[in-house]
Amino acid sequence: MNKKQLERMRTGKGFIAALDQSGGSTPKALKGYGIEESEYHSEEEMYDLVQAMRSRIIQSQSFTSEHILAAILFEKTMDRKIEGLYTGDYLWDKKGIVPILKVDKGLAEQKDGVQLMKPMPDLDRLLERAKDRNIFGTKMRSVIHEANAASIKKIVEQQIQVGTQIAAAGLVPILEPEVDIHSSSKKEAEIMLIAEIEKQLSQLDNSVKIMLKVSIPTVSGVYSTLMNDAHIVRIVALSGGYSRQEANTLLAKNPNLIASFSRALLSDLSAKQTPAEFDKLLATAINEIYKASV
Repeated sequence: MNKKQLERMRTGKGFIAALDQSGGSTPKALKGYGIEESEYHSEEEMYDLVQAMRSRIIQSQSFTSEHILAAILFEKTMDRKIEGLYTGDYLWDKKGIVPILKVDKGLAEQKDGVQLMKPMPDLDRLLERAKDRNIFGTKMRSVIHEANAASIKKIVEQQIQVGTQIAAAGLVPILEPEVDIHSSSKKEAEIMLIAEIEKQLSQLDNSVKIMLKVSIPTVSGVYSTLMNDAHIVRIVALSGGYSRQEANTLLAKNPNLIASFSRALLSDLSAKQTPAEFDKLLATAINEIYKASV
């Protein structure tokens, strides 16, 4: 574990840029960027285009450590290079931004109001590769749709189990038990989730360090107590389908909760924009999200 990166994640001002769209979400991400599916004819071409998009974002003069603490990468992005450096090394060595890797393999089918993560049989090998690429931490997502205490317990158990495996490998895991913002029982689910996280964290050795990525809560400040837990490096929030304006307004009501936005960060960008237009719109988004985070 890189101690300088750990301290930056624990105390730094800024937010996390989520650049980890993968698999089935990649065509949607490219379409949002102005590239239609008819413009590429293979998976490799698709990933070349998304790498070009991410490289353009990361290389932008607006994308700096002044506002951005870390960036979450997709596995194929980790394995590709920017200006001759692996993406994680470029982020840290050239930009001072901490590299994080998405490790989950997607969501299982919804059952009893939740979606657990699919199995990750090759996780140990992926973690070794991540360490070789100088990655600091990981991120993995599951989803809660209903306030079902037994199911939420399963979500947290799975996240903690995999998270401790990742921590044992020397990386800092971001656990992401997202609560669907459209859930009719979102408030109740969040209360259950926090109680279950507190219970399960109390059973871990204090040497285990994790981060949490959560939906912006219905009750502002409800995660504040959890932030003081000895295991918690930082708690960050996803935009979850809110527009950037909505997400920023809600986030700003939560002290010390910082953004880890994807769509809300990238929604105004297009492959067709000039470099000046691109940098200006990215700078606007970054500045707005930063202000809401700090």
